[in-house]
Amino acid sequence: MNTARTHADTFSLSGRVALVTGSARGIGWGIARGLAEAGAHVVLNDLDPAALETKLAELKAAGLKGSARAFDVTEEAAVTAGIDAAAAAEGRLDILVNNAGIQRRKRFVEFSYDEWRAIINTHLNGSFLCTRAAIPHMEKAGYGRVIMLGSIAVQSPKAQISAYAAAKGGVTSMVKALAIELGPLGITCNAIAPGYTATEFTKVLHTDPAFTAKLMERVPSGRWGQPHDIAPAAVYLASPGAAFVNGSVVTVDGGYLAFG
Repeated sequence: MNTARTHADTFSLSGRVALVTGSARGIGWGIARGLAEAGAHVVLNDLDPAALETKLAELKAAGLKGSARAFDVTEEAAVTAGIDAAAAAEGRLDILVNNAGIQRRKRFVEFSYDEWRAIINTHLNGSFLCTRAAIPHMEKAGYGRVIMLGSIAVQSPKAQISAYAAAKGGVTSMVKALAIELGPLGITCNAIAPGYTATEFTKVLHTDPAFTAKLMERVPSGRWGQPHDIAPAAVYLASPGAAFVNGSVVTVDGGYLAFG
């Protein structure tokens, strides 16, 4: 048996089409780049068409396959049209990564209802809309991978991120429900729970030496995560090698949750 070739095939995404929401920056971009490097044609999605074109140019300059679709994941008609158009253009849609999100840090009683709804809409309702639109394309092919972005905030929430923690809790619960419902269709649904990762969302934290020093007391790996640290988990969950992984949450946190 040619073991090297077997493993290469098992984790290859060659011939697959993946759509990653919120992929013009941060973790979304890290995942999109990783999926493309594994052989997938990656459809980048974000709100800003100019930012998408910049990232698409990066993919193509590296010899990777991709395209771009700008739409708001909270707008039902735009989601349906965008995902249907992406699937039609590429002939299929095999992988969906629900990554788009926003953040507000403030005390619970200081949240306005509009701020609370915006976070829930983007993380939870956006994941619902995108997944609902993607399922028919995956069902037709008899193959699909839905990957949600959860968070260690579900298991270890902190002050001033109550809306974010609530949204990610909803996303994580949805994963298990979808695993049961979609598994018989050949579609798996799993989540990735990143730990503290250095992105624009966390700039106020990872640029604070005092916060970082305190955080490192709980991170055995001794550093902040980077977007490229999250990508291998997504590649695995999207691959044929994860065919029997369904309804799971893969934590990528440098050991943070090991402290309980």
